[in-house]
Amino acid sequence: MKRIKLAVLAAAMSASSFVWAQGKADLIKQFLEFQRPGIEALARGLVTQASDPIAMAGSEYLRTQVPAEKRESLAKAADAELKKYFDDAYPYVRDKAVQAAPGAIGPVLENNFSEEELRQLIAWISSPLAKKYQELNPQMQAALMKQVVADTRSSIEPKIRALDTSVAKALGAPTGPAPSNSGGKSSSGSKSQQQQKK
Repeated sequence: MKRIKLAVLAAAMSASSFVWAQGKADLIKQFLEFQRPGIEALARGLVTQASDPIAMAGSEYLRTQVPAEKRESLAKAADAELKKYFDDAYPYVRDKAVQAAPGAIGPVLENNFSEEELRQLIAWISSPLAKKYQELNPQMQAALMKQVVADTRSSIEPKIRALDTSVAKALGAPTGPAPSNSGGKSSSGSKSQQQQKK
């Protein structure tokens, strides 16, 4: 047990001696290198966030306006267009984010962290424990997001539908009939609407 502790201590000391040899600018540069996966994830989120309203509107249109037998093929075509957009936009935004990080994040680190704090921060983020945490963080966020969506869906979806209708009314756009779960009247009405759209 003592040997393991000594080995860990020796590794920590060698890592810290490397960090001690650096100035503040070098420490900030090293910190940004460690943060590159997070910066790239931010870029990915921005690109996806920009296309999410289009994807959601397309999904809603398919669900409410397109005959069931045509939905799958049209959804695949729409997904292909979304992928094409992402494949084109993400590398551009990612590269811009990586280029912008030193100018945007560097001054915040410079003004708010001492050299010693930066050394400690780098020692932490370069540790196996921090790396393990960062690897598991998306999984934890996805689990939380899934649970929150499940817990709030029944309350939020009606609000989103109401918002969609009220915004359409405010803009003077057609709102269309609201989907109904009652009886044969709505199903025959939707069939006739589907035939008109074909």
